[in-house]
Amino acid sequence: MPHGMSMPPATPPLAPALAAMAGLQAVVSIALFAPGVLAPALGIDAAMLGLFPAAVFAVGMATVVWGGTLVGRFGSFGVARLAMLAVAGSMGLAALAAEYGAVPFLLAGVLLAFAFGPETPASSALLGRLATPAQRPLVFSIRQTGNQLGALVGSLALPLLATTIDPRLGYLVIAGIAVAAAVLFSAMAGRYDHLTHDAGGRRVRLVEALGIVRRDPQMLRLALAAGPYSAMQMVLNTYFVTFAVETLDIPYVIAGLVMAAAQAGGLLGRLGWGLAGLRLFVPGRIVAGLGFGMAAASTALALAGEALPVPALGVLMFLFGLTASGWNGVFLAEVARLAPAARVAEATGAILVPSFLGLVLAPGLVTLAVLLGGGLAAAYLVLALLTAISGLSLLRNPR
Repeated sequence: MPHGMSMPPATPPLAPALAAMAGLQAVVSIALFAPGVLAPALGIDAAMLGLFPAAVFAVGMATVVWGGTLVGRFGSFGVARLAMLAVAGSMGLAALAAEYGAVPFLLAGVLLAFAFGPETPASSALLGRLATPAQRPLVFSIRQTGNQLGALVGSLALPLLATTIDPRLGYLVIAGIAVAAAVLFSAMAGRYDHLTHDAGGRRVRLVEALGIVRRDPQMLRLALAAGPYSAMQMVLNTYFVTFAVETLDIPYVIAGLVMAAAQAGGLLGRLGWGLAGLRLFVPGRIVAGLGFGMAAASTALALAGEALPVPALGVLMFLFGLTASGWNGVFLAEVARLAPAARVAEATGAILVPSFLGLVLAPGLVTLAVLLGGGLAAAYLVLALLTAISGLSLLRNPR
């Protein structure tokens, strides 16, 4: 090597980055999930509860597109550190909602959007650089298990904290975990962030980013399916505990345990569908089939949920979670496979815009269903139809 030239930095190992990015999503997930679990204990009704996710997802549509630019400027772990600080602030505000009403709850959702939006492009950019194409279905699925780990822990721990100590303590514990994670991510940044500092260094414009998706028919179909799939996942995770307590007449702590079964299904699904995409099936067909699976589970819950004993309901919710919370990893791996190699963060951000739109519209669908007298069961039925249609569209020429 000529005098004066330095060796390029060695590629750091995949496993620590994968564990950290799964942890990042776990903390964001439990923060997003906490209001829905704690709402019955704090006396927060479904209408007020809907303000939090609506704010997260509405603002998140903008922050997810900025994700590519933020990754290029700060690196993946730099973005992860900022996300954790946003989680801590959001949970502090959410703890004030029971006493001070809707305003802090709404602001908590806005602040959480600055974690929820950029964290997926940040993870995709880094893991897309570290994993080989053959590894990506499993790697992205493992990363997405963070969502289910966070939700599973929340389903089990938050009701216990709420009933034995104080519901607001759950928010404060999550804030403390987020601060600790921010310190850890700061320590890891020096080893990894050189890989992604240029991943989106130029400013990403929404129209340009969406053009990456629009020009590829298969990516466009994935984008259109992302809305109903995300809406179904959101209604499952945010409203099931309320549905179980108010409609199915299940005790609060038992409802949390049943919700934990759904999260366990989602955790297994994210790993299992990733392995299936690696070894058995075309990932695009798996994503299509999951649309039919979540439609069937949602229909069964809406029509037969009241008649099911708790153990049978737990099995149904496990299957519901296996599909409606298990699709994300293999879906994002498919996006990374189809996207131009240097533009994975931009493509991920763009394809998540319709996903966020589904998340924004889902609380409105629930509110409309309640106002029209159909309740949450009607919302589950409408989403079953939409996800089945989406699954059917994805069966066209997967490659």
